[in-house]
Amino acid sequence: MTDSKGFFLTFEGGEGAGKSTQISLLRDFLASKGIDVVLTREPGGSAGAEAIRELLLNGAEDKWDPVSEVLLFSAARRNHLQTKVFPALSAGKWVLCDRFADSTMAYQGYAYGEKSVPLSDIEALYKIAAGDFQPDLTFILDIPVEEGLKRVEARSEAITRFEQMKLDFHKKLRSAYVNIADANPERCVLINAADTKERIHERIVSLVMQRLF
Repeated sequence: MTDSKGFFLTFEGGEGAGKSTQISLLRDFLASKGIDVVLTREPGGSAGAEAIRELLLNGAEDKWDPVSEVLLFSAARRNHLQTKVFPALSAGKWVLCDRFADSTMAYQGYAYGEKSVPLSDIEALYKIAAGDFQPDLTFILDIPVEEGLKRVEARSEAITRFEQMKLDFHKKLRSAYVNIADANPERCVLINAADTKERIHERIVSLVMQRLF
């Protein structure tokens, strides 16, 4: 789908895992090496996808059912890839993305329990939206659920629909991310997000240097 010259790195994890902080730190490191970096996020990152983000993240917990969420995430992802990610990669830029397809798998495919969308359906929709495209490297920031939610409560930003979900939802979410990391060791790295931000950054930089330089 794209003749990528750059690299696509994704950051995943439960609520309050510190993804935004680590993305910013890695952006600064790469920029110091003369690398052109693009920061983006999902859902969002492009005009069409940001409009869908507003629909998905705001409102009551039960505003959408899991199937509706997957369909909306897939539409947002298609627009995001076509209008922002693929052009940036083709231009030789490194793209750092706050959440990507692993989040859809974890949230809608696992965390809703019996109401979760079948994984095969999520995979089929991903294929339609993205083809065979995959991140070059994925960092999954793992943090105890209670600690992550405390971080969310301490922030000044408004609480999203997903952050409002019950504790059991977030525990299933954490387990899902661990399973995703175990199933994709060539792409995913599980990182202890309860460590200091400096040590987490050092770990991420070390992995980037080992795998992509």
